[in-house]
Amino acid sequence: MDTPKAMPEVGKKAPAFTLESDTGEKIRLSTLQGKPVLLFFYPKDNTPGCTVEAKEFRDALPQFKKMGIRVLGISPDTVKSHCNFIEKQSLNYTLLADPDKKAIEKYGLWVEKKLYGRVYWGVQRATFLIDAKGKIVATWTKVKPKGHAEQVLAEAKNVL
Repeated sequence: MDTPKAMPEVGKKAPAFTLESDTGEKIRLSTLQGKPVLLFFYPKDNTPGCTVEAKEFRDALPQFKKMGIRVLGISPDTVKSHCNFIEKQSLNYTLLADPDKKAIEKYGLWVEKKLYGRVYWGVQRATFLIDAKGKIVATWTKVKPKGHAEQVLAEAKNVL
């Protein structure tokens, strides 16, 4: 694996991607311009931390919608896995499958990780808030799942 790409910075245009959604629809970031978009990248469906984060975004979705923000979750899981995760956790927003890690790599989130002395490659949990013009207005890296959705909501009120 090559050196990971740098994460896109606040003020820069969000890297473009096209990914398949949980409904089988192809979602292009470029077609979502005109409204703010929240991308949260997470490692794996139905794991403890990812479930906490996903459920918090589920519960906060009415507040994000009030602000006109579209919430999208992205992981390397398959569409089938996403469908199972959505059903099991009653998620109310779109999940995008990135099994080839194309978007994950564009956002600089395919990184070397260490756990109990073991070194491996995985997805760094991170969130990007993109304004209606396609520019990144806020980022959160090395996210702790608990309380993250509230943290994002509070910041979104300041930057949008």
